[in-house]
Amino acid sequence: ELSDRALLRVRFDHLLRRAALTSEHSGWRSYPVEISARLHGMQFEVELAVEAQYSSTCPASAALARQLIQERFAADFASGTPLQHNAVLAWLGSTQGIVATPHSQRSMAKVRVKLVPGFDFPITDVIDLVERALQTPVQTAVKREDEQAFARANGQNLMLCEDAARRTQRALDADERAAG
Repeated sequence: ELSDRALLRVRFDHLLRRAALTSEHSGWRSYPVEISARLHGMQFEVELAVEAQYSSTCPASAALARQLIQERFAADFASGTPLQHNAVLAWLGSTQGIVATPHSQRSMAKVRVKLVPGFDFPITDVIDLVERALQTPVQTAVKREDEQAFARANGQNLMLCEDAARRTQRALDADERAAG
């Protein structure tokens, strides 16, 4: 009866085995986790914080790269001249044809979830939810076919950090275990 307040905070790295995107390989990923429990008077709350790395490709950079490729195409293939399928295919596979690529970067999603009472600690579920929402988690095992799948995922999921935040927020809002 000396205090009506308490705080417990536990930090650790949560290891998960992650399958490669296409190949049969897998590897271990380390996710920083923090669990905080607070008692203030009669109110008790628990928060779960996780960090997940993902790749993000800038939409503006992608548009600029496409524009440069179009300009190079127009310079290399004169207007009104019949296009030869094999010539265009070879051009697309060359450094002459793909003169620019959009920049991608490794990013970190830091998520803190206030948990609804009555649930276990959904650590892996929250990490999976974040990675599904972002669609471009950093990979642990990468062979050639995985790299191609990762490049495709990045190209089809262009996003700025605010886009990533909105995707993550929508996913968390739909989870019944998240109170805030």
